[in-house]
Amino acid sequence: MPQASQPTQPTQPRVFFFDLLRCVAAIFVIAIHVLAPYRYELGTIPFNQWVTAVSLNSVSRWAVPVFIMISGALLLSDSRPFDAKYYLQRRFGKVLIPFLIWSLFYAYLSGWGINGFDGELASSVLADSFHHATYYHLGFFYYFLPLYFVAPFLQILVKKVDNTGLFILVMLWLLTTNFYLLSFDGPWSNQYYLYSGYLLLGYVCYQKLPLDKSLVIGLTVLGVAALLVTGFSVITDSVEVGEYTVGRWLSYKTLNTVLAATMIFMVGRYFGESIAGKAKRIIGFISDHSLGVYILHPLFLWPMKTYGWYQGHPIWVIPVWVALSGAGALGLSWLMTRSNKTCWLLPVASKS
Repeated sequence: MPQASQPTQPTQPRVFFFDLLRCVAAIFVIAIHVLAPYRYELGTIPFNQWVTAVSLNSVSRWAVPVFIMISGALLLSDSRPFDAKYYLQRRFGKVLIPFLIWSLFYAYLSGWGINGFDGELASSVLADSFHHATYYHLGFFYYFLPLYFVAPFLQILVKKVDNTGLFILVMLWLLTTNFYLLSFDGPWSNQYYLYSGYLLLGYVCYQKLPLDKSLVIGLTVLGVAALLVTGFSVITDSVEVGEYTVGRWLSYKTLNTVLAATMIFMVGRYFGESIAGKAKRIIGFISDHSLGVYILHPLFLWPMKTYGWYQGHPIWVIPVWVALSGAGALGLSWLMTRSNKTCWLLPVASKS
């Protein structure tokens, strides 16, 4: 994850396709949050509008897993000697502390609504924060932060196990993600185990899979098929019961989402390094502030959700609010990172 100040160990070379992936994933995460009000409007808004929003939601679930894959690719590829103090302070701590501070802030924000501030609601949200995020987007950290305790063990594993062993482990994990999709539950359904697999998958996709055109095409076919099946299943199941329902199709822990995330990661890796010039600088800038964009964008979506400012066809409403909230969050993140007093609240990716 991003860090705020200069590390005590040498930095790893910057890999641009990670910047590209962070940039694209951040945009789609914002889109998921923008379209949220439309999901439950089946039968209330025109059907084509509902299908548009739900289809976008269905084909965007790879965004959060891609962030975890990037972390796995970077953490497990780190050849520097493991330093527990550095790891806890510079990696885990630099994410944990901002998360705690922003959780307090968003607990306060949750008390604001059309009728003003509800202190009891804000206090209740904060009191329950040990079990539930104080705001919808912060739920990511509840399963991401524990992965920092898994990563050092996986880092040892990838050094001890040969390629065949790694591919077997990944295939077994893929099997359990299919079990989870099919609601065949067991010990393998543990969420931390299923999320941990993305760390290993990211490393394998980065270090072990060849950057071969035929492989990328094959993974793209699988990924697109997974997205189509996901969208079709969510739409048809919802229409059948007369209300929005997703089963486990939109879970981050299921095979369909894994295939989509793998496709995006490999396509980004295949094409990313060919980008140059101004586009590369812009993408790098957005990537640097990707955590800031993730944390801050709900501030700019608050009026939309509070006052219902999403009237209109989602085909234009969603891009408009993605642009407004994304640009606002990016600008505010940039301003905060320019000051030593606030930069630690929004760690920058290139200073990891």
